[in-house]
Amino acid sequence: MSAPTCSICIANYNGESLLADCIDSVLAQDCDFAFEILIHDDASTDASLALLRDRYPQVEVIASSTNVGFCIANNRLADRARGDYLLLLNNDAALAPDALSTLSAHARLQQPEGILTLPQYDWETNELVDRGCLLDPFYNPVPNLDLDRRDVAMVIGACLWIPRRLWHELGGFPEWFESIAEDMYLCCRARLAGYPVEVTATSAYRHRQGKSFGGNRANTGRLSTTYRRRRLSERNKTFVLTICTPSPWLWPVLTLHLVALAIEGAALVMLKSDSRIWREVYATPFHSLWEDFDRLKRRRSAVQATRRSSSISYGNGFTLVPRKLTMLLKYGIPALR
Repeated sequence: MSAPTCSICIANYNGESLLADCIDSVLAQDCDFAFEILIHDDASTDASLALLRDRYPQVEVIASSTNVGFCIANNRLADRARGDYLLLLNNDAALAPDALSTLSAHARLQQPEGILTLPQYDWETNELVDRGCLLDPFYNPVPNLDLDRRDVAMVIGACLWIPRRLWHELGGFPEWFESIAEDMYLCCRARLAGYPVEVTATSAYRHRQGKSFGGNRANTGRLSTTYRRRRLSERNKTFVLTICTPSPWLWPVLTLHLVALAIEGAALVMLKSDSRIWREVYATPFHSLWEDFDRLKRRRSAVQATRRSSSISYGNGFTLVPRKLTMLLKYGIPALR
């Protein structure tokens, strides 16, 4: 059997109610090349495996006996994949019928071939969420809504197309990230190495934002997230900043970032009279930088050694306005649960 052109890689945990929409959208693709569907089930406690066995026998399933998280799940999928390209797809997302053909056509135009995504639309409202993301100075994602902009700083792992060769060249996702910001790391790593990160002009995917992990969307006009998501987010964004920021900027940006985190954490503790916010969220980046210093130093050295883009080129994916400030003015203080 000849190898497929593309391997669709879906990491699943307790996605029984989501998987059918996701898989059916892949099976409905209008494209002229072969693809395979691989699903890593992360020790689900619902009937996900039964659904896959009974309804989708053509899907190759990797059933984990333990819950290993998003990074390890996708690395396992990439290791099993046979396609020239990987499409990482969330179990809470669904592709437009021309998605694969659009991504394939755009990939052939890239020189060199890099990372791609599609415009993202909200599942419930069908409103445009982003066309990839820029980053603010502290590595908070800023949705790109510019219809004419193709190059972006990062694309989210809910729909991420990458040549399998490039995935392995970049080393995939850092497994010690667990979940959150692994897509940011991969995209920043690619851009430093001189590979484009872009969004297509056409086609789309729909996404139930935050359904697979919690948080990441506004409910009734207010942001809501979980302690775990916020903890991993602040820690892992700090890791990406430390590893990927070009040397001329690293120490000023990292210092400002840590000062801003300390002020933000202290303010929230006082406003909510809850020290748990500091213990479980804001103390984590400081502790992790100290505990993982040697690993971060080694990873930074390896990543920067492969750098082929200039500081200016890398900085073109950033915007100066802090994302958290604009979100605070729009939604107020986020709710933690």
